[in-house]
Amino acid sequence: MMTTPFVSWPEDMKLVLASRSPRRAELLQVAGIPFVIEPAPDVEAELAATLTDLHPYPHQYAMTLAAAKAQAVAEKDTTRLVLGSDTIVVIDGDILEKPVDVEDAVALLSRLSGRKHVVISAIALCGASAGMPGLQAYEETEVEFLPLDDNSIRRYVATGEPMDKAGAYGIQGYGALMVRGVHGCYFNVMGLPLSLLGETLRSILSAPLK
Repeated sequence: MMTTPFVSWPEDMKLVLASRSPRRAELLQVAGIPFVIEPAPDVEAELAATLTDLHPYPHQYAMTLAAAKAQAVAEKDTTRLVLGSDTIVVIDGDILEKPVDVEDAVALLSRLSGRKHVVISAIALCGASAGMPGLQAYEETEVEFLPLDDNSIRRYVATGEPMDKAGAYGIQGYGALMVRGVHGCYFNVMGLPLSLLGETLRSILSAPLK
């Protein structure tokens, strides 16, 4: 794999992706960032229930979850640089995460139909190069949906695509046909803000190791 010309990588270093998301892995590969995958333990469901006080602060909510994922993997070997990430959808001040079942997915998409919402993806980097507990940042993108009728929503949910995605849709798949417009980073909506990640990695890798 060709390595990105935009980040100076030590020859013996690879980023550890603390995620099972095939979309995040695909984006890292497209961007030319050397990485290995080591999924974080399922801390998301456990932590989300304890972070209700952060619901009015969705950026902090997402960053807290991203950091927890990164730290869970980094603690096994603090010499590595580990990336954690979390994506949420926000509308009317409410945080929408992955649907719990089919009817929840239908309800989430019905709420987004014909309206604008915000997608927030947070990243957290920790390990020897970033220091512990790590660096956190987020990107915000506005997405507008076309009006959707109930039959279209249910046919989309029946594909299974929405079931593992925040807000119950994937912009890179069938869900692309629901989107009227995107204002901001497209990759952020997919789950990993590449330009933000690149800026953060450059700042870390140009600094002395801690």
